[in-house]
Amino acid sequence: MITSFLFKALDRRAIWVVSALIALAILVPASNLMLPFDSAFHVSNFTISLIGKYLTYALLALALDLVWGYCGILSLGHGAFFALGGYAMGMYLMRQIGSRGVYGDPILPDFMVFLNWKELPWFWLGFDQFWFAALMIVLVPGALAFVFGWFAFRSRVTGVYLSIITQAMTYALLLAFFRNEMGFGGNNGLTDFKDILGYDIQSDTTRAVLFAASALALAASFLICSGIVRSKFGKVLVAVRDAESRSRFIGYRVENVKLFVFVVSAMMAGIAGALYVPQVGIINPGEFAPANSIEVVIWTAVGGRGTLIGPIIGAVLVNAGKSVFTAAFPEFWLFALGALFVATTLFLPKGVVGSFSSAMTWLRLRTGKSDAPVAEPTVRAAE
Repeated sequence: MITSFLFKALDRRAIWVVSALIALAILVPASNLMLPFDSAFHVSNFTISLIGKYLTYALLALALDLVWGYCGILSLGHGAFFALGGYAMGMYLMRQIGSRGVYGDPILPDFMVFLNWKELPWFWLGFDQFWFAALMIVLVPGALAFVFGWFAFRSRVTGVYLSIITQAMTYALLLAFFRNEMGFGGNNGLTDFKDILGYDIQSDTTRAVLFAASALALAASFLICSGIVRSKFGKVLVAVRDAESRSRFIGYRVENVKLFVFVVSAMMAGIAGALYVPQVGIINPGEFAPANSIEVVIWTAVGGRGTLIGPIIGAVLVNAGKSVFTAAFPEFWLFALGALFVATTLFLPKGVVGSFSSAMTWLRLRTGKSDAPVAEPTVRAAE
């Protein structure tokens, strides 16, 4: 069964993407650790951390594309699942500090000592073990998505109303995590990490491994998404997106289809958040900000929703542009981001990848290389 799933997932495009990500996971860390600093091919520590962060963003955008591009669920709250995965990883990293904190308490994190907490809250128990934290990274976002989706999809909330509710959810979590009484560090969040799995989190080797883990996680997630959308279930997803009422009328349990893909997407977003935190060194309530979830939508739209590879390209391109633009004109970045989204909507409604696919199809027809009618690219269904 797993072999059949992988066989369906590995179409030509998937093979190229997965191969490129595996090569990236090997070559970039190798160039960072093995090549001398004066080599033209040496990748600096700053660059490897920056690209590693882009890869986690790409994984988040891919998670959103699975529900938006293929099931028509425009979620404006995926930043919440990303942040929850990040907090689960942050809690593990905080427990690893032990007595090396500012206050030297072997059990309580520094912010709890500062706030006069007497004992560790029950929901922090178990986070001193990596396996437990790894479970929470996927189970907590998945559980929230399941509960939210159970009520929303069975109530047949769709369209803009569902988008507004998802944004309200992430804003409510933002306000909750800002409170010191929640036990997650309040406004300052979780930071000052020391180790991960017993290795210094600031060492070059650890950063290289985190980069490789991000690339491999993105490759594995791409395979999973490709297998889903190319399966019979994927065809049902597209049917639900394009004609939900008809799908329900012919006997499909639309709410179950939506719930499954929504939970899978939330788990992927949680993994992205968990890989993001050790590379940037902090997690705070700002990650729940609704604007962050809207940015993910922009990455997906720019790359091309309903294409899988498009959101990856969009996330990397937009964030690379953000790094350059904010260094030169930091006060104008939000205006530039808004202009980019408007321009994409008006001139590239299928995104970069979708527009390129359409252009190649048109070119093949014009040059007469194909006498048979050529189907529209996959991205058409995402219009």
